[in-house]
Amino acid sequence: MRTVEGFRLRPLGAEFIVTGESIKQVNFNKMISLNESAAYLWREVEGKDFSVDDLADLLVARYEIDRETALKDSGAIAEKWIEAGIVEA
Repeated sequence: MRTVEGFRLRPLGAEFIVTGESIKQVNFNKMISLNESAAYLWREVEGKDFSVDDLADLLVARYEIDRETALKDSGAIAEKWIEAGIVEA
């Protein structure tokens, strides 16, 4: 997987949003909101090739959670990112 070029992470209050930097990335019907953990993952993989396993490794290292939980959570976030069109599989 890889983040789609032209999307940037921006703070919005206590959360974060991913916004398109050009008109072709803008979909006014959908705002992509990320919590602190998801924003951490985004910053770590932005512009790089990555897998669900890579996301899980990042979660385990930062939050000291078990691998099974990290894989479940990273799979869910990757799926949401793909559905939102901000990550290419």
